[in-house]
Amino acid sequence: MYMWKKLVMAASLAASSTAFAANELHLYNWNNYLSDATAKRFEASCKCKLVQDYYGDNEEMLAKLAAGAKGYDLVVPTGFAVQTLIGKGAAQPLDRAQISNFKNLNPGYLGGFFDPKNQYSIPYAVTTTVLGYNETALKKAGVADKVNSWALIFDPAVLAKIKGKVIVLDSQRELMAAALMYLGKSANSADPKDWAAARNVILKAKPYWAAFNNQSYIKELTVGNMWVALGYSNDLYQAEQDALKARRPFKIGFGLQKEGNTMSIDNFVVLKDAPRKDLAYKFINFMLEGKNGAELSNEMGTGSPNQAAMAYVKKDLAKTAAIFPDKASLGRLQQLKDLNTKQRRDLNRMWSEIKLK
Repeated sequence: MYMWKKLVMAASLAASSTAFAANELHLYNWNNYLSDATAKRFEASCKCKLVQDYYGDNEEMLAKLAAGAKGYDLVVPTGFAVQTLIGKGAAQPLDRAQISNFKNLNPGYLGGFFDPKNQYSIPYAVTTTVLGYNETALKKAGVADKVNSWALIFDPAVLAKIKGKVIVLDSQRELMAAALMYLGKSANSADPKDWAAARNVILKAKPYWAAFNNQSYIKELTVGNMWVALGYSNDLYQAEQDALKARRPFKIGFGLQKEGNTMSIDNFVVLKDAPRKDLAYKFINFMLEGKNGAELSNEMGTGSPNQAAMAYVKKDLAKTAAIFPDKASLGRLQQLKDLNTKQRRDLNRMWSEIKLK
């Protein structure tokens, strides 16, 4: 009997431990996409633990999930990656009844091409892919007049003046899109001739670049090691703010390019095999509250699809075109669409060639 009691007690403790460990929301998220203060408030409200893993590129996230990564409840893919997850059966249909704050979303951000009825995705944040730059250094180099053009990272004549001071995203889709727009083509062109031309533009520019990077380009720009960065608007906002706080002897800026830019609507998607979809719904609903959505914008520098958040967004931020584009700028923004299997394979091959040369 004594042994039996010990076994029962051990089993009870094990079950309790398992339940405690399971009281966690596992979020697979972009870098710099949730403030610590917001995360702590959510943990207090749900009496659970928020565990985050990070990625710097949609392809990185998709590849990890395709390789069999388990345990994630919630991911934050961009539009075309939402399409991929739905197509592969990796996303589960949403129970709208558990998302009472869905009403706070701006209708203009609903019904995207990647999920027309928002059956699988909830808009979370909006970013643009733009150029960030050290205004002080570029003036000295004589290329400050090029910041509103992709020529700043693709024209060898311009790059010769800032060689070794340019860093670009390690993202095949974003870099190819920028090169295509520089050539006057659609960011979504899949014409082999357009791809070949874009590849050639990249290969001619590459010798002047310092690195491909998704993780540390904010710091490199902030401390002055790099003068130009192709990156996401929220990251470049962070670089600008960090440089100001550190009282750097130079000014960081960022903005849209005249040839056009890509815009990303990043979305919450609950994975099909989510261990704690109940916590995923709680987090989605929490982030759709106006003040929480505004904190994401104010702290992280993202645009917001949450109309209830706009009353709390900093006025100067709301007037920043790269974060909250005006009507004229919106007309030049494109969302990347998914590629078919052959196109993805061809682009992977081309990307490998670009990286190796």
